[in-house]
Amino acid sequence: MLKLKRIKVLSFAKFQAILMALLGLLCGVLYSIGGLFIDTLVTLQFLSPETWSTPGLSYGTVLALGALSGMPIIFGLAGFFGGIVEAVLHNLVVPWFGGFNIEFEGKD
Repeated sequence: MLKLKRIKVLSFAKFQAILMALLGLLCGVLYSIGGLFIDTLVTLQFLSPETWSTPGLSYGTVLALGALSGMPIIFGLAGFFGGIVEAVLHNLVVPWFGGFNIEFEGKD
């Protein structure tokens, strides 16, 4: 069993950025497809515009489709800067509490 005593800050920040960008992509897909679906149903008059607070297909729909690129970028940046903070905090606190115990499986 090995102990993780230090995390390389930029490596961890890049890892967090990738994970958060993927989460942002998932959220962007759900948001834009859901918005397009609701706006289409309002335009076809299957749903009430007053109930759903939307006029139907409009510029708002185009902006919602922008979430497909915007949300991964925003989430990725938040993940990058959050990863920097997490790695620095880990490296500062690890001398007091020890490191993480990590098991590796390998050929003997």
